[in-house]
Amino acid sequence: MAGTDAGAGSSREEAAVQTYDYIVVGAGSAGAVVASRLSADPRTKVLLLEAGPADHPWSRIPIGFAKLIANPAANWLYSAEPEAATNGRAIPVPRGKLLGGSSAINGMAFVRGQARDFDTWAQMGNRGWSYADVLPFFKRMESYRGGEDAFRGRNGPLRVTNPAPRDPLCAALIQAAAQCGIAHNPDYNGATQDGIAMSQATIAAGRRMSTARCYLDPARKRANLHIETGALAAALEFEGLRCTGVRYAVPGGMRTARAAREVVVCGGTINSPQLLELSGIGQPDRLADLGIPVRQALAGVGENLRDHYAPRTRWAIGARGITYNDRGRGAGLVGQALRYALLQPSMLSMVAAPIRAFVRSREGLEAPDVLLGWVPMLTEPGPRGPRLSRQSGMTCYAHPMRPESRGHIHIVSAKPGRPPAIRFNFLSAPIDAEITARAIRIARAVMAAPAMARFGVSELAPGTARDTDDELIDWVRQAAETTYHPVGTCKMGADPMAVVDARLRVHGIAGLRVADASIMPALTSGNTNAPAIMIGEKAAEMIREDAAA
Repeated sequence: MAGTDAGAGSSREEAAVQTYDYIVVGAGSAGAVVASRLSADPRTKVLLLEAGPADHPWSRIPIGFAKLIANPAANWLYSAEPEAATNGRAIPVPRGKLLGGSSAINGMAFVRGQARDFDTWAQMGNRGWSYADVLPFFKRMESYRGGEDAFRGRNGPLRVTNPAPRDPLCAALIQAAAQCGIAHNPDYNGATQDGIAMSQATIAAGRRMSTARCYLDPARKRANLHIETGALAAALEFEGLRCTGVRYAVPGGMRTARAAREVVVCGGTINSPQLLELSGIGQPDRLADLGIPVRQALAGVGENLRDHYAPRTRWAIGARGITYNDRGRGAGLVGQALRYALLQPSMLSMVAAPIRAFVRSREGLEAPDVLLGWVPMLTEPGPRGPRLSRQSGMTCYAHPMRPESRGHIHIVSAKPGRPPAIRFNFLSAPIDAEITARAIRIARAVMAAPAMARFGVSELAPGTARDTDDELIDWVRQAAETTYHPVGTCKMGADPMAVVDARLRVHGIAGLRVADASIMPALTSGNTNAPAIMIGEKAAEMIREDAAA
């Protein structure tokens, strides 16, 4: 549905119109932060819209990500278009659809990225986004006990933890990595990212620390914050080139809300460009083909899509009782549940990949360009998400951290409920295939190191028969998935393909910002949830600054 001038609509709709200072569309990793921080001022009236429900029981338990990865009750369940790089597969693109968004269904790994990631953003013309600029927001948002005060936050709302490497398999992997020249780095979110470490995670006291829990729960009782779930944004409202509100669908009909100051779109990399296009902001030819009047021509809306395309190498473990394939069944599962109830380390409180390494794919690089992540179990696809394999083993995903391949996301209908078409164009940049093959070889080297010998490790996939780069990449096309880190479709910048400026204001439109992972001009080095939360923190401060100016 295209954007309409404020004042259009039925008299019944108009009678129900409420006015707020700010309307935040999407209560995900960034949106929950924006709404919480803006509503901290009791003089400011905030509406937060979320298309999904308030909560899901599996969201609270860390291992619940396995139950939510294919669950329509909390997940948009998008799929990418089949393409050559996926061997014609329509690979899944899960996105959170509940308060907390993807922070409520993800694997909970907490990775800021490298300082150079943000310095590169600043060098692209985005003043205020260098590492020195964003570090205070990373520190503000977290509560973490380790590391150095110069780099880590102590009193933020988001509790971040990581366990000691007591598990024998994790301890052996750290030794094996050292035998391959990869040093142990206890704090990859500190001074340097290089090395192998136990994964830092948004988990505390056995519970997931989503932005819904850490930012919205403490703010719920504020009289000036109204949270409306089950509210699907249909279109933005305008007066000329100023955004004045949002039309959204709820059970029983449509509603309109007005924003006296600004609308902040926080729908994420899939839904934010979708809402802009539905509202007439985007590529004129595409909009015209769907009968949507053009409000503002912006060629970059929906473009610059990037994600981590990650093959999951698979390994059998001959030693018994080591992986969760053995410890997570029958009486072992009962024991894991008991440990969880007693707040002891357990499969149920585990981050998706408990150990990870940031490594260089070749000599001469200034910083790591490859991420390896180990999961101490094998899973098989099931009708309701992955299920534990009967074979004992483990998984290691291996991929480039800063891929050059770019795709796009565009609506295919003027109906808000219709999923957009997602095309990643994976491996379209030759360097991505080259680094992916190197990443697989690094994973093989670690798994074949002497420290792993006592576990009876053998390679299941890609399999030792595949050895050349072409053979490895052929397997990648058959088997790889994303690591669920889409970014970039409302890129920040000043170039012709930028959608928002350095203060996240949509080019050519007053009263409208985008604040989520879609504004990233390039992927960060690692998981993207922590940077998305940082974007929410920084956006809220910029909004407050601009309101006071």
